[in-house]
Amino acid sequence: MRPSLLDPLFAPVTTLPGVGPKTAKALDKLLGDETRGARVVDLLFHLPVGGIDRRPSPTIIDAPIGGIATFSARVTEHRPPPPGKGKAPYRILVEDETGDVTLVFFHADVRHLLQTLPIGAYRIVSGKLELWEGMRQMVHPDRLLDPAQAATLPTIEPVYGLTEGVGPRVMARIAAAAAEKCPALPEWQDPAFLARSGFLPFLESVQALHHPADLKAVEGDTIARRRVAYDELLASQVALALVRRQQKKSAGRATAGDGRLRHAIASALPFTLTDGQRQALADIHADMEKPERMLRLLQGDVGSGKTVVALMAMAAAAEAGRQSVLMAPTEILARQHAERLAPLAQKAGLKLALLTGREKGPGRARVLGGLATGEIDIAVGTHALFQEGVAFRDLALAIVDEQHRFGVHQRLLLGSKGEAVDILVMTATPIPRTLSLTWFGDMDISILAEKPAGRQPIVTKAISSERHDEVVGAVGRAVDKGAQVYWVCPLVQESDTLDVAAAQERYDALREVFGDRVGLLHGQMPGRDKDAAMAAFVEGKTRILVSTTVIEVGVDVPNASVMVIEHAERFGLAQLHQLRGRIGRGSAASTCLLLYKGPLGPVAEARLTIMRETEDGFRIAEEDLRLRGEGEVLGTKQSGSPDWRVARPETDGDLLAAARDDARLLIERDPQLDSERGRAIRTLLYLFERDVAIRLLRAG
Repeated sequence: MRPSLLDPLFAPVTTLPGVGPKTAKALDKLLGDETRGARVVDLLFHLPVGGIDRRPSPTIIDAPIGGIATFSARVTEHRPPPPGKGKAPYRILVEDETGDVTLVFFHADVRHLLQTLPIGAYRIVSGKLELWEGMRQMVHPDRLLDPAQAATLPTIEPVYGLTEGVGPRVMARIAAAAAEKCPALPEWQDPAFLARSGFLPFLESVQALHHPADLKAVEGDTIARRRVAYDELLASQVALALVRRQQKKSAGRATAGDGRLRHAIASALPFTLTDGQRQALADIHADMEKPERMLRLLQGDVGSGKTVVALMAMAAAAEAGRQSVLMAPTEILARQHAERLAPLAQKAGLKLALLTGREKGPGRARVLGGLATGEIDIAVGTHALFQEGVAFRDLALAIVDEQHRFGVHQRLLLGSKGEAVDILVMTATPIPRTLSLTWFGDMDISILAEKPAGRQPIVTKAISSERHDEVVGAVGRAVDKGAQVYWVCPLVQESDTLDVAAAQERYDALREVFGDRVGLLHGQMPGRDKDAAMAAFVEGKTRILVSTTVIEVGVDVPNASVMVIEHAERFGLAQLHQLRGRIGRGSAASTCLLLYKGPLGPVAEARLTIMRETEDGFRIAEEDLRLRGEGEVLGTKQSGSPDWRVARPETDGDLLAAARDDARLLIERDPQLDSERGRAIRTLLYLFERDVAIRLLRAG
């Protein structure tokens, strides 16, 4: 049970003052997920990304020109636009003994201005101060306050990541309200470490993050942020330590096959396995044959042949008369895995079934029956696989594809569907060695470095969006020669709706040129329409597929050899690499065109350069980490990291090491978390939603 102390934080955002249904809906989109809306705790950890310095200048002459200025002045004159010039702005002159500033208002509500800024009144004015024809002016000031309200103006105003429908001032107000809701919590940090680090209590640290004292408090690496980052890392390391302890405690089961099904699959393959694939399979089979549970990460670059390794591992389980499950993060990917693996499984006499949220009625009942009786050897699906009603006769192996989309929780839930289930996690996101311990500290790691034979290199070019028409012409020529083309539309802020609008617009424009040879795919389409769009492209009925980033992971069309990525400067390196990996899967030479809108910032330019230079995902991952470490704050969609809300793996390595040691020691001394500190740690696990680990204590 979550401690009742945390209830105010896990309440919906509508419990905050001033958050009605409309604002709540916008916040759900920004901070919620498919399973729940936004809660107070989500706002608590939605930290400022910058700040505005509103410290007042003593006089107008001291106020900085070209930046945000705050000063006190007297209203001396109203200047309406001249008659007949309705579109001209309304101007108001304010002054002090050192000079004056013209406040400029377009489309002015004159009655409101006469009330707010009566002649003779003193006002605190804050906004961007500029010179216009040698005179100081401020267009639409951000703040106009009566001196009696001076205390309500923060000297450093925090700036938050926004979503459509929630403006900067509203976001700042409700984030502050969320921080107010935070109760004083028991101290879970080790007292000696706390004193040595100079950390304040959790509550004071969170308050400091939402009420920064200076610009460094927002942009720099403050003691308050490091305190909360350490708490987050400690929660994840304690959860992993409990998982590890549970896995060591609950004996595994040896799954040893005779190799006949694997041999049948290997002879049906149109290619021979790479050395990396053979080594990974040797590791996996050795793990499965041991009496301990397997927990292994299979890391392979885009197109390195992980799926075949997964099938061989599942065949080994079937040789021992046991079942396997392969779980993918999206329905498109699950269907594709099923379609690709079914023919090979069939040649070895294995029965494979698909189970996603969309399978309903008699079809679903048949699959559930087959899993329960053991008639089905392999189940492929989405998170629908670990719902209540799904039972296996004897599950030996659970394979999770694209680990970073699933938390430790889901791994545990899948593993609980059978007795001592072996777990193999696959990812195509190459992870820098420095980070693999953070995310997969509880796992053994196998790496597939080389690509299967016959894969063609991909030529990558960066092209200014001013040459858009040339690109359309080049795409037309490629299509006429029989190629298929992905056209990926930009990441528009953090909004799926805008992403879809951008894709729809590009689709309409390309259809005018290429007619019904153009298809459209985006995340908001109903599942059936997505499948139909993908099927039409796979079968070659459509030659150009306009898409949002839903095609990022795992989609496989060997004939697609051209990829156009619009506004490539908006994407993270890891994501550009994932997208590019959708081509170069057949025998044709492939081209990836990165369309960018200049001028480019140094980080965006470095990203595009690296993409042109290399296809090595591991080098790209190291570079991505280096570039992000220079303070490029990536959007949630681009970061590909587990859900770190405060911790920054690239700069908090020292904190991670300390958290890992602390967690290990803590679990050795207090395995049931019964001590006073242990009980505080339980609160920490609930706060950072690593509480599935607490179920292990009960299970243990």
